[in-house]
Amino acid sequence: MKKILFPAALLFLFFACQAPRPDLEKERVQIAATLDAFNRAAARADFEGYFNFYTENATFIGTDATEIWAIDSFKRWSKPYFDRGRAWNFTAIDRNIYFDESGRLAWFDELLNTQMKICRGSGVLVKRGADWKVQQYVLSMTVPNPVSDSVTAIKAALEQPIIDSLMR
Repeated sequence: MKKILFPAALLFLFFACQAPRPDLEKERVQIAATLDAFNRAAARADFEGYFNFYTENATFIGTDATEIWAIDSFKRWSKPYFDRGRAWNFTAIDRNIYFDESGRLAWFDELLNTQMKICRGSGVLVKRGADWKVQQYVLSMTVPNPVSDSVTAIKAALEQPIIDSLMR
């Protein structure tokens, strides 16, 4: 009898101690609402509101090859834009959200309607308590394939020195 009870008790404890799997559809809706509110905060130039969506050690990667910002540096750089009452206005027009096995780490990609026309936002979010926070955000400008050669020619002189310095 002891041979059966001990393994059964261990199995019961193992499954009882497992964290319940989050409802991923509910989490997906919450993340979409978070990202929409994040974008609206920037459009309203709500500096505190916008930066409250980030973790304390987040990273923002901008469209320029030299833009990899720790969150405190990004705050300092962007503060004048928020202070003038107009930061940036991004609206998601298509979005995909994915989760790791725990359901507490998510990543996304989205197409954005912006003043730069279509851009791509992508990033990583982590669940902190009841809230989703942006750990990393990447903003990319899209380049339609038919004009990529022209765009490459325009940016070549500006980016070649960066390539050269990083290849050393």
